[in-house]
Amino acid sequence: MQELSAGNSSEPLLSVEGLTTEFVTEDGIVRAADGVTFDVHAGETVSLVGESGCGKSVTALSIMRLIQSPPGRIVGGRVWFEGRDLLAISDKQMRKVRGAEIGMIFQEPMTSLNPVLTIGRQITEPLQLHQDMSTSEARRRAVELLGMVGIPDAGHRINDYPHQLSGGQRQRVMIAIAMSCNPKLLIADEATTALDVTIQAQILELMKDLTSRFGTALLIITHNLGVVARYADRVNVMYAGRIRESAQATNIYHQTRHPYTAGLLHSVPRLDRDLGSRLEPIPGEIPDPGTRIEGCAFQPRCRFAVARCSTDDPQLDEVLPRHTAACWEHERVGAEVEAQKI
Repeated sequence: MQELSAGNSSEPLLSVEGLTTEFVTEDGIVRAADGVTFDVHAGETVSLVGESGCGKSVTALSIMRLIQSPPGRIVGGRVWFEGRDLLAISDKQMRKVRGAEIGMIFQEPMTSLNPVLTIGRQITEPLQLHQDMSTSEARRRAVELLGMVGIPDAGHRINDYPHQLSGGQRQRVMIAIAMSCNPKLLIADEATTALDVTIQAQILELMKDLTSRFGTALLIITHNLGVVARYADRVNVMYAGRIRESAQATNIYHQTRHPYTAGLLHSVPRLDRDLGSRLEPIPGEIPDPGTRIEGCAFQPRCRFAVARCSTDDPQLDEVLPRHTAACWEHERVGAEVEAQKI
């Protein structure tokens, strides 16, 4: 694999514009992603953050056109990748994009890896399909990839089946498969959620190291703002199918302008807090995506809410340079952040 230098270009590598995905259920139509818009530049690490059920994974699967239909369907928006709208190209063209140009790491490797095929066969398959390698060439590259992701004795472990590996090792195999064709973009969908915290850190460091070495852009999808604090260049906070705040990572933590982001930060354990201090969970629950809510979807859980919040839904507006938030009371939120009350 050829190492490349990472860096941002003026044009995004990936540009998601107004992506909208619905699911048809017995109770009606559920809009899981509702006008999602964000960019990822070459070599950049971007995160989508939010509680379970906010639409993060649906957004990732929509980008890859892996939404099962029925019941799901992409009903609006554009997904531009190197000048092509991935939602408009043919199925055959999209199959060439998956794996070769965009790699994806799923949340649970045991359900993503084929239990009846060796890990070696699962790594060599995309190499033979997308890189036209011979069986021997693909096997040599597979051993190299396993060593690169930290699997010891790769020459022998290549013949193992997924059940013979630990959870962390299976996730490393998933990374090897995703990186096998040197993609330009890697999507990690809750890739560390099922692992203990020590292994989580190792996997995150591995992904960041590999993407940095080969100039691959990285889209991290997670529910934990603490996970991305060390790795992301830019953070997009999702709630109820929409992005509610977007900023450079340093600004999202120190200049929060949305109460939902502030609530997520409150719920992360911190070493600089007094011993015995309690975490402050966000009250209430994410609204049922099948229920239509007037005004701001976060209003029922928000202590900053005013009368306008229950009637008018705020849109993303620039509140600071390169920092957008969808909140009528973003100035109040910002004032409390600056006063170190959040």
